[in-house]
Amino acid sequence: MLQLPATEAAAWVPGSPFRLPPPSPASSDFPFLGEAVIPLVNKLQDIFSQLGSSSNIDLPQVAVVGSQSSGKSSVLEALVGRDFLPRGSDICTRRPLVLQLVQTSRRPEDRTELLEWGEFLHVPGRRFTDFGAIRKEIQAETDRELGTNKGISEKQIRLKIFSPNVLNITLVDLPGITKVPVGDQPTDIEARIRTMILTYIKHETCIILAVSPANADLANSDALQMARIADPDGSRTIGVITKLDIMDRGTDARNFLLGNVIPLRLGYIGVVNRCQEDIIAKKSIRDALTYEESFFRSKPVYHNLADRCGIPQLAIRLNTILVQHIKAILPDLKARIGIQLVTLQKELASYGEITESKSGLGALLLNILTKYSQGFQSVVDGKNEEMSTTELSGGARIHYIFQSIFVRSLEEVDPCDDLNNDDIRTAIQNATGPKNVLFVPEVPFELLVRRQIARLLEPSLQCARFIYDELVKISHRCETLELQRFPHLRRRIEEVVASFLREGLSPAETMIGHLIEMEMDYINTSHPAFIGGSKAVEMALNQQRHAKTLASKDLERPSSLPEKQAKAAPRVSAAAPEKATTSSEFSYTKKGSSSSGSSWGISSIFSSSEVRQSANGSSKEHVPARSYAEPVQAPLESSFSSIQLREPPATLRASDAQGEQETLEIAVTRLLLKSYYDIVRKNIQDLVPKAIMHFLVNHVKRELHTVFIRKLYRENLFEEMLQEKEDIAVKRKRCKEILRVLQQAAWELDTNFY
Repeated sequence: MLQLPATEAAAWVPGSPFRLPPPSPASSDFPFLGEAVIPLVNKLQDIFSQLGSSSNIDLPQVAVVGSQSSGKSSVLEALVGRDFLPRGSDICTRRPLVLQLVQTSRRPEDRTELLEWGEFLHVPGRRFTDFGAIRKEIQAETDRELGTNKGISEKQIRLKIFSPNVLNITLVDLPGITKVPVGDQPTDIEARIRTMILTYIKHETCIILAVSPANADLANSDALQMARIADPDGSRTIGVITKLDIMDRGTDARNFLLGNVIPLRLGYIGVVNRCQEDIIAKKSIRDALTYEESFFRSKPVYHNLADRCGIPQLAIRLNTILVQHIKAILPDLKARIGIQLVTLQKELASYGEITESKSGLGALLLNILTKYSQGFQSVVDGKNEEMSTTELSGGARIHYIFQSIFVRSLEEVDPCDDLNNDDIRTAIQNATGPKNVLFVPEVPFELLVRRQIARLLEPSLQCARFIYDELVKISHRCETLELQRFPHLRRRIEEVVASFLREGLSPAETMIGHLIEMEMDYINTSHPAFIGGSKAVEMALNQQRHAKTLASKDLERPSSLPEKQAKAAPRVSAAAPEKATTSSEFSYTKKGSSSSGSSWGISSIFSSSEVRQSANGSSKEHVPARSYAEPVQAPLESSFSSIQLREPPATLRASDAQGEQETLEIAVTRLLLKSYYDIVRKNIQDLVPKAIMHFLVNHVKRELHTVFIRKLYRENLFEEMLQEKEDIAVKRKRCKEILRVLQQAAWELDTNFY
């Protein structure tokens, strides 16, 4: 016979369907915890139920999971001691039923029948003393939400049952897992049910009550499979083995209850349910519990498993585990509620309050404009409280554009990279007009250097546009949550800022253009950093000598040409002038083309008036024997013939032949261009950022608030600009509601939990 401890036998309550064990001396705090924390969680659940599915606070609860016909409803009714759940051959639980069992106090002197009742959250103030009416109300409320079809809904039904015969437990009865849709059920009914179950049992605050029938293979239990998905290590799953009395003869559930088949840390409880015949015959739960007790007494295999058998043990186990679970997570729950309170208070403050008076609207508008202006200035100055630690922003990006993009790009430009020697030669020859080149003229130098200075205009303007784009981005960052309430005001502010930035960009670009024009209008060859003509000539001569030295070293190397070829070369070169002289009798040759580079004159750039010297009257050899004024003595037979000149081509290029003098002139011109360009480049690198900062950045910082007041702060525009977005009022109302609920929850925790 299964023997109950003396303390349990003494705890039999008349009229109660099962025994409630009194507290042992070793666990005297158990009733206090059970009486304190579970009702507290029930209150929190009622509070958070006002938020519906939008609540993201996960409260401790026990979720009942099982397949259809697993005995799930019978277990719940046995825990309550009453018939109150809808029954049928199809799916009966179509909405989650949050069942809060509240133990009421009993008075020993009160000999009348103990009073039990139920209350629905959706029917406030009404007590259901008839549990048959509770069943009908559950069915009616389900039909009101889903109609008469067999679909499911995530919307909860919340039911409290007050009774002296229950322990404080909160359970969530979830729809039973079904395999095949019936009637008008959707084809994916199984997937929907499994998804709903997972939304409850996936949270660490949820204890899983996995109900499985004993007459089926436990390894194939739908409830345990779902529990393993959400709780892989089985640390918060309690197994319930039902229908132990209908197992095949010769078999028992001992291995199941001991956890030898599928181990669970919280263990298993075996129970005996009412069969369908008992339900039809309206067998009371009190009688069913009496039958369960006699069944376990009659089975010796379960005698040493008394703490794992029967509905009373299941109630005790659930109460104990739930109390310990709640006690462990309440501190964290309190902290999370506090964090959400702070967050919601900030969000509600961002939505603000609407006032109807003109003065109130004016004060609100002025406050928004002032905050925007101050925010813009703080972002540019790098004093923003929400400064990023992952990327450059605000004024730091402006500095990067100036130094790392603009300055560095100009430094990488070679002023002569787009000038070849022919360009420079052509410029020099064009500058001399109809005369021969006697000096290196200033005109080609100034012409070429102006062209290089003009190249600085486009990158300077591009830099200003980059800064303009950054200021636009900064203006977008200054939009506060408060400003997002008013779309009309936000649009007007964007228009004013964009217009004001364009107004600042225009004088900045004009100033940049003036800077470039100033540099082009006056080529200051007296600048102390300018290399000067004499120094340029000296450097060019040194370069030329160095090149000659290298060339002579190459000629001194052993040659593979025969000696005869080496001697014949001068004769060929000497014959060329003779032929040229005869063929060019009626044309001028370029004067001084064979002159030495050390004997040529320079213009004022070089601060010298040296003139090239002729090579010992050698030019006389190139002058025609007769002057053009003298008649030409020709034979009589050719006196009637005429000499025809070749017409000049439409486009003339510089001569391909380049002497030492022209090489020197080109080298000097390149040195002068590079020297003066570096001076101008440094000026532009310094002055362009200053112009942009003065006319654009600092101007916007100083005058933005004034522009706002002048263009937006008008009494006739208050109502138009301060019209809220439609969803802002809804969000404010919802935020107030959530904040009120969290404040209630925080008050309950502060009052009842220490």
